[in-house]
Amino acid sequence: MAITALPNSRTEADGSAVVRVLSYNVRSMRDDEDALARVIRACAPDIVFVQEAPRFFRWRKHAARLAAKSELVVLSGGATAAGPLLMCSLRATVERTEDVLLPLTPGLHRRGFATAVVRFAGARVGLVSCHLSLRTDERYAQAGMLLDRVAAMDAPHTIVAGDLNERPGGRSFTRLTKELQDGWAVSPWGGEYTSTPTDPHQRIDAILATKGVEFLGCGVPTDLDPADLEAATDHLPVLAAVRIPAT
Repeated sequence: MAITALPNSRTEADGSAVVRVLSYNVRSMRDDEDALARVIRACAPDIVFVQEAPRFFRWRKHAARLAAKSELVVLSGGATAAGPLLMCSLRATVERTEDVLLPLTPGLHRRGFATAVVRFAGARVGLVSCHLSLRTDERYAQAGMLLDRVAAMDAPHTIVAGDLNERPGGRSFTRLTKELQDGWAVSPWGGEYTSTPTDPHQRIDAILATKGVEFLGCGVPTDLDPADLEAATDHLPVLAAVRIPAT
């Protein structure tokens, strides 16, 4: 059953769009795939920002299967973005996509961004799914690269979401929120902590947006099946409803 506490997706009379956005670290789909899909479907998202999508053998088939089970389609990313992935509903009209690989630090995991520009009715928006480094200095540099990517999207509005691997107040998180809105801080809804499902004690996943996007609510859904949340992956999902002005 879909969550109804947040506004449903809709197009408004002036062409602006209310869009449901989900960010979710799926741990390479190594857990209960059916539970994962049930969680995503229950959130009724228009866009899903995935982190740790499958990156190795037959990764495209795994991503396509998750999208099909979630009643969505793959938009961009996966192994070609080193893990971040975007999925969307058929409500989105796709303008362009681009997968971006970040500089590799020897001995550390390669990172990247899955990006796209899409339209919902009269609203045009850039999308960036990200998963920042575990190492402090590299994460800070990647936060700067993420802001550079947002500036280069050539879209009037941009939504960024992902696993930041850092709590609010950290250097990288603060670097991002000096220029982007933090959905939970602006319009908290549901639960705050995203890690871990069995012991939620920290917020390291976030949905961010440029100033023109209006957050109508953002947080961890509290009315999902706890068994599905624990079985699906090692993070909790972050769900937001946003209003994107018509271009």
